[in-house]
Amino acid sequence: MNRPGCLFILSGPSGSGKTTLKQAVLAHFPDIRYSVSATTRAPRPGEKNGRDYYFITEAEFRAGIDAGEWIEWARVHGHYYGTSAAFIERVLARGRDVLLDIDVQGTRQILKRFPQSIPIFIMPPSLEVLRNRLEERGSETDAALERRLTDARAEIGQLQLYRHVVVNDRLEEAVSDLTALIEAYRSRCRSVPQEEDPIHTSGNRA
Repeated sequence: MNRPGCLFILSGPSGSGKTTLKQAVLAHFPDIRYSVSATTRAPRPGEKNGRDYYFITEAEFRAGIDAGEWIEWARVHGHYYGTSAAFIERVLARGRDVLLDIDVQGTRQILKRFPQSIPIFIMPPSLEVLRNRLEERGSETDAALERRLTDARAEIGQLQLYRHVVVNDRLEEAVSDLTALIEAYRSRCRSVPQEEDPIHTSGNRA
């Protein structure tokens, strides 16, 4: 390939279906490299080191901060999360496309260094639907659920960072919208400057 790779960013509130859509993208485009984040939190049941996250100690993470290892990082609920700068730069330089699954704060940091990135926000059809999805998980206390909804409102308030919004109402349609969007950028073999590309919304609202 004679071009640098494209950097795709997926963001969205907890319960938006972002993880499911990410997995669908990686299944549809097996040549896209997924950037696995590092974290200092303990693995959850079923999570595997190197697949879901790189699980490292806080001392290792802080050493990475001092060394400039993280292209973006944040401390969330007492734990550090970060994305390797070296991995992204190496893969993009080889002409391979990269997919990131990060929050709004991380997106803002990434765009400062890679303004040609393609940030895509995964939107629930409504906050009420989002609440129902979180309740159906059965894993949230009332306080945790309200905190996630508050965080969702704050994230949705930052849509100006994103080139595209995909509304995840019906999963099959959201997958189709998202994969078509990514395919369009890949076929163009270049990124359009962010300021010249307004937000577009895909998907059916309830």
